[in-house]
Amino acid sequence: MDRGAIVRTWLAGIGVWVLCAQVCGGQQKIPYEDLAARLTDLERLAGLPAAGEKCVQFSSYDRRSRYDPMTKKYVDWPANDDGSGFLNYEGRRMVMAYVEGPGCIWRIWSAKPQAGRVAVYLDDSNTPAVNLPFVSYFGSGAAPFDRPSLGYVSAKGHNCYVPIPFARSCKVVAEEDWGRYYHFVIGRFPKAAQVETFRLPLRAGAAAALAKADAFLAKGCGTDPAGTRQGEKTEGGRIAVGPGKAATVLALAGPRAITALRVQTDPNDRYDLEDVLRELVLRITWDGEKAPAVWCPLGDFFGTAPGQNLYRSVPMGMTREGYYSFWYMPFARSAKVELVNDGTKAREVVLRITHAPLRRPAEAFARFHAKWHRDAFVPTRPDRWPDWTMLTTAGRGRLVGLMLHVWNPRGGRCPLAREGSYWWGEGDMKFFVDGEEFPSSFGTGSDDYFGFAWTCPDLFEHAYHCQTVNHNNQGHVSLNRWHVSDDVPFQKGFEAAIEKYFPNDWPTRYAAVAYWYLAPGGKDAYPAVPVKERLGWYVQPQDVSGEAEKAPGAVDFFPPLRGSPRGTAPPGPSF
Repeated sequence: MDRGAIVRTWLAGIGVWVLCAQVCGGQQKIPYEDLAARLTDLERLAGLPAAGEKCVQFSSYDRRSRYDPMTKKYVDWPANDDGSGFLNYEGRRMVMAYVEGPGCIWRIWSAKPQAGRVAVYLDDSNTPAVNLPFVSYFGSGAAPFDRPSLGYVSAKGHNCYVPIPFARSCKVVAEEDWGRYYHFVIGRFPKAAQVETFRLPLRAGAAAALAKADAFLAKGCGTDPAGTRQGEKTEGGRIAVGPGKAATVLALAGPRAITALRVQTDPNDRYDLEDVLRELVLRITWDGEKAPAVWCPLGDFFGTAPGQNLYRSVPMGMTREGYYSFWYMPFARSAKVELVNDGTKAREVVLRITHAPLRRPAEAFARFHAKWHRDAFVPTRPDRWPDWTMLTTAGRGRLVGLMLHVWNPRGGRCPLAREGSYWWGEGDMKFFVDGEEFPSSFGTGSDDYFGFAWTCPDLFEHAYHCQTVNHNNQGHVSLNRWHVSDDVPFQKGFEAAIEKYFPNDWPTRYAAVAYWYLAPGGKDAYPAVPVKERLGWYVQPQDVSGEAEKAPGAVDFFPPLRGSPRGTAPPGPSF
């Protein structure tokens, strides 16, 4: 690159940085086009959160669950009548959510929306900005709620990702017969931000921006939403690593950002991928730090486990052509990408890394983290039962994704579920932000958090959430959820928990990968996990006769985990 090009690139980067600083500081209006662009903007997630940024969830969780500040204890923490909660009544109407702005509704979910109307009032107006039968928010209503990738039903769960922004306030009110179970995920911007309030019909430019996002979510998953970046370069190739060894895939000097990781496995390993993808570890270290920020079994890193399970989503996926990640990973001085083989056989993979110059100063960015664990940092105090920690961290950053791997071979009735419920997933999600005693996001069930409902075992893949494995809820289950527009910012620390009712020796065992951004100097306490703890913990239990034990309603056969979740081994990509 000549000197003039370098200067132009530098000036362009400074210009983008100034623009971002103005928006984050509220010095410039945030039009609907910008909000629609967030539906596919992975680079934005790496930016340090501004003061005042927040993401909260209003839901129908059981209000018996509470924190008593007098005794400093959690009361009725596992209460499970999660379809009944709300804020208050206005006459005969139920107030589902209220928040002061500026902000944006990013996600709406329900397990049972019906014909009763749900109205969204913005900026203290007495006239609702939206007033539809609740079921019409999920793909069957008027524009823009008819966008098929933004409003849809997935495995009996109803999902809406149409942004509904507001400048001063947002109130959601439901009339009788609205249904049962709801989530409203609402992001709050800094107070000075000037946000364009949602109005129907959308302006032509706003409608076009939303249509563009919808089109990408429908057909673009598997390609980088940012397209080709100026100055990007792809390096890497075939990597051979011996047993018990580590190989450096690439060492980069900064400032730059890794913008894509692509992996192809050895076709000779395709019938052994379940073990291979847990024995091989992706390890990434930023800026010469002592500990890696990314430490994850190779398969789990790509959002599903165990083994190879085909799916596509916005940031990650596994396809017949290979695995991909488009998380934006900036660094200031250096990046070291390694592949570790903790197995007993030599392995080969093709690993290609795309990297590009930063468009803003490195100081504007947090660092990407991804860690796999089993039972790490689970609360020990009795009043926090049945919380199971998916992520705990300290510092400034954003949660951007979670993958959960469940091993539940016997099934069983949840201790607090209604009779006839033989499955693992009653547990609520809880997000504690910046030292909250009571979580600002409190869910209504594990399936609800991942965007489906009613214990449905159907596989699905969408832009932001996927069920990639399910053996009729009695075997392996693998799920992921990506927080792209609805990332969860934090300034001091963050904890994500999900309720786990069954003990490990049932056995019902969990493993998770958390994906988050953390400012340099933050606390990531997750250590490497020995290979003996990554393999062999999902073994079908035996009864006293030596036969495989089955709970009522259990399937008679757990399909072999070879290749796709449908029990077949897809042909591996050409090497």
